[in-house]
Amino acid sequence: MAKCHRNNVDNLILHRLPSTTSSSSSTSGNTFSGSSFRRIIFDAISCGGSSRYRQELREQDDSKSATIGDDLVKKSEKLNDLLNLAKIKSNVETKKKEETLEVLKRVVKDLQEEDVGKKVAAAREVRLLAKDDTEARVTLAMLGAIPPLVSMIDDSQIEDSQIIASLYALLNLGIGNDANKAAIVKAGAVHKMLKLIESSKPSNQAISEAIVANFLGLSALDLNKPIIGSSGAIVFLVKNFEETSSSQAREDALRALYNLSIDYQNVSLILETDLIPFLLNTLGDMEVSERILSILTNVVLVPEGRKAVGAAAESFPILVDVLNWNDSQKCQEKAIYILMLMAHKGYGDRKAMIEAGIESSLLELTLVGTPLAQKRASRILECLRVVHKGKQVSAPIYGMSSSSILGRERDHEIKMSDERKAVKHLVEQSLQSNMKRIVKRANLPQDFVTSQHFSKSLTF
Repeated sequence: MAKCHRNNVDNLILHRLPSTTSSSSSTSGNTFSGSSFRRIIFDAISCGGSSRYRQELREQDDSKSATIGDDLVKKSEKLNDLLNLAKIKSNVETKKKEETLEVLKRVVKDLQEEDVGKKVAAAREVRLLAKDDTEARVTLAMLGAIPPLVSMIDDSQIEDSQIIASLYALLNLGIGNDANKAAIVKAGAVHKMLKLIESSKPSNQAISEAIVANFLGLSALDLNKPIIGSSGAIVFLVKNFEETSSSQAREDALRALYNLSIDYQNVSLILETDLIPFLLNTLGDMEVSERILSILTNVVLVPEGRKAVGAAAESFPILVDVLNWNDSQKCQEKAIYILMLMAHKGYGDRKAMIEAGIESSLLELTLVGTPLAQKRASRILECLRVVHKGKQVSAPIYGMSSSSILGRERDHEIKMSDERKAVKHLVEQSLQSNMKRIVKRANLPQDFVTSQHFSKSLTF
């Protein structure tokens, strides 16, 4: 670059100097022109500038290459660190799984020992290991933990507290695992628990609660529902729901009965107990009311169930009262579903519903109920129209005399008047029924119920 610049400058000097060989007369011809001077200056600058530019580019390229090289080195080191860390974690996890597997094998081996102390200690370990670990439940079942635990249920050498440990170990093994639920029933756990119930053990409330909890878990599997239902467990669950003082055991028994009621074969077994009247009388306890109504929805799906509900004392007034629970829309929807099925299937049930004052509640639901409740209320009202409608009045026949036609018209007017009176009477009955419920809820004296004259003043 220095040489190029020097040559251009020399040329510039030479052109600026006058020629020694030219004469004075030709001085103007040898004079350096402005355009030539500018060209020489441009060449000099461009020669030097381009050289400097290329040098700067080389320096920048070298800097970028160095930076990229440093980045690659750093990324490579980071990648190596991550790979090493992953390898370390993998080794730790593998070692941990191996240790856990050895523990599970040892526990199952202790369950199969003749030593009662080892078996009970192992059952307690299974309960803890299977409580929150899904993989442990699978592994323990595969290793053979279920049969020895089931055999402990009716082992005469084991005390009550030890039986409870085995029952809760089985309960935890079945949580979220249908294969384990099926294996527990297949191993004979249901019949052994019922055998335990028939012995003196049920006097221990803790054992009863553990058995109820197991029936709840096992009945969640559809395959187990008919087996548990036909075993006699329903009577035990009904008794626990009606008599136990523990709220948790009561709720577990009710939920187990709901699971069993899903299988229609178990409905007839439920009807053999006094559960239906008890459920209807228990409605109002908001902790269990929604579950009770869920059971009743399964029961009324079969003709025997509808008959049993309809025959229960005060069943329709109780169910109609649920329609007014505006703070519990789920209960409203379930109650109106039960009434809809019964209104659709039974003409006599429709009359009982009208006498219970259902119409005003249905009209209210069609206006302010949930979309589902509105739809069901409209269907029931359609069914109830048949009760009000009575006999159809045939149209006049052409060719009849005018006197006959007039006579039929008078009969039609009389019948229409009778229908209006019937509707008016039903409205009065509905008002009276609603006022009675209001008085009952307000804890007012029973003689506060409105008189017939007041009811008539509210009708039209």
